[in-house]
Amino acid sequence: MTTLSAQDLVLPAASLGEENPLPPLRSQQELHRVENLDSLPDDLRENIQYGGLQSMLPCLDQDGYDRHLVEQTLPSLVLENDHLRATVLPGLGGRLYSLIHKASGQELLYRNPVLQPANLALRNAWFAGGVEWNLGSTGHWTGTYAPLHAARVDGPDGTPILRLWEWERTRNLVLQLDLWLPADSELLYVGARIQNPSSDVVPAYWWSNIAVEQSPETRVLVPADQAWRFGYGDRLDLVDVPEYDGIDLTYPMRHRRAVDFFFELEPVEHPWIAALDAEGNGLVQASTDRRTGPGRRGGARIRP
Repeated sequence: MTTLSAQDLVLPAASLGEENPLPPLRSQQELHRVENLDSLPDDLRENIQYGGLQSMLPCLDQDGYDRHLVEQTLPSLVLENDHLRATVLPGLGGRLYSLIHKASGQELLYRNPVLQPANLALRNAWFAGGVEWNLGSTGHWTGTYAPLHAARVDGPDGTPILRLWEWERTRNLVLQLDLWLPADSELLYVGARIQNPSSDVVPAYWWSNIAVEQSPETRVLVPADQAWRFGYGDRLDLVDVPEYDGIDLTYPMRHRRAVDFFFELEPVEHPWIAALDAEGNGLVQASTDRRTGPGRRGGARIRP
């Protein structure tokens, strides 16, 4: 049996404060500037150059937060069956805060014990942990520290579905997320729907950002022999997987500094990526194959 319930989550949290009333005439600093475009494949180069945002308007910066942690009660929505318990924070961008494998008691995500905004999102305020949904442009989206609408929808067999939705104002798109757990399923299903109510073509970038617990033995596995490496300089370089620069790049804590890898996925029915501990336990993410054009790429951000 699957249940969907509203529960209170109590966390030490800093105040978000007020929005900055001054209009953000330019976007936050773009950390993913790439200068070696001429050396990249045509599809990759064209996508990098296409549709970048120049400003977050009409959204305002969220930079009024402090660092004084006080226990706060946050509304949460919990989907649960005999195998999994998923906790979602509708007031914080619909963040999937926790995913527990009930038989083992293992938390499959990084569950942040505090809520402390920091300057990393397009509107400034951002927090680490769980699964973040991102729509609009490269960077952590405008809704990451904002509420989403939420409702229960019943599936064809009566299984409860958690539906989240909101208007993304920089692109004028509607984001809808459906999360559900079939009664006997050991997998959480998430369906993303992006609606463009306009007749105009709108550039958009969709990505999910998953955080997991990290140890020296944590390994990231993906069906790929090559990956595009971005070291927060100004280049994308194609490197071999797993051996790079004298280390096995699939072990995040062996890297000496933060680095991103965007894997060139092999042809598989369901593209997937997994983060596993020394015993082979952990989280796997798989997706349907809806991408078009030459090549399919999956990203893994490594932060030692």
